[in-house]
Amino acid sequence: MFAIRYFVFYSTLLVAFLGNAASPSPEPVAKLAIPAIRSLRLEPASLTLLNGRDKRRVLVIGETVSGQKIDLTGEAKLEADSDVVEIANGCVQARSKGETRISISAAGRMTKLPVKVASAEIPSVGFVRDVEPLLAKVGCNAGTCHGSAKGKNGFKLSLRGYDPDFDYQALINDLSGRRFSRVKVEESLMLLKPTAEVPHEGRQVLKPNSAEYNLLKQWIAEGTKFEEPSKRATKIEVLPAEIELDLAGRSHQILVIAYYADGTTRDVTGEAIMSSNNPEVLGVTNNVATGIRRGEGAVLVRYEGNYTTRLI
Repeated sequence: MFAIRYFVFYSTLLVAFLGNAASPSPEPVAKLAIPAIRSLRLEPASLTLLNGRDKRRVLVIGETVSGQKIDLTGEAKLEADSDVVEIANGCVQARSKGETRISISAAGRMTKLPVKVASAEIPSVGFVRDVEPLLAKVGCNAGTCHGSAKGKNGFKLSLRGYDPDFDYQALINDLSGRRFSRVKVEESLMLLKPTAEVPHEGRQVLKPNSAEYNLLKQWIAEGTKFEEPSKRATKIEVLPAEIELDLAGRSHQILVIAYYADGTTRDVTGEAIMSSNNPEVLGVTNNVATGIRRGEGAVLVRYEGNYTTRLI
């Protein structure tokens, strides 16, 4: 068993270092019926929102009479008990400081999720915590793009953002600072290039007015401030701790929590990069792992220089 896990772990790492290319799309599998559920379990069991930009997800897991765990997150209905928080696209976000609960129902069962909002104020955009992960997610600092040894079209970033100071200097000072316009933010080259409003060899990697676009736009509007590299995540945790897919077609959502040196945590599921080491057995799309056929596979999760795996 050790030899198998050793092989799975290192073959998964090899997949990650080959680049950000997506795994081959698996053949579509018919959606499976949900077995009778006796109880619901939430991961995490409670949420704490640190500020107005802090968005958190929760896994809704159903347990059958036989003890089998079924992911019901996609089918679950979430309803806030008060206006302290709002729920959009499965994410819980602060509206005002306070405490509340969220009613969660799925497969004929219901449970409550305690939520605490420490602050609803929206913090300024951080280069290390916010911008660098965005660049990695859309592939700007990948080895096939500006993260290559010589960069791309005269512009180079550190591979997968391992050197935030280098990246910041490249963005701000290269081209005599012409990548940003503080007067007309929307005309910044840093926004026009990734949205393909001006010729871009990498084509469109950001959609205008998307959450990612607006985050980058806000950072520019705030003065493209630097952030100390110490603000980078120190480790990541993957939830749930164990995943078992009993049949082909069964799927399970995955959450990624980043930990920081100041003791805070952050849900970075949307920014983390996930891939399968065995696409013929296990498919991974965004943060959802789906069984394709019988066998063993692993999901590699990568976020800002932090790596971990989840065997399935």
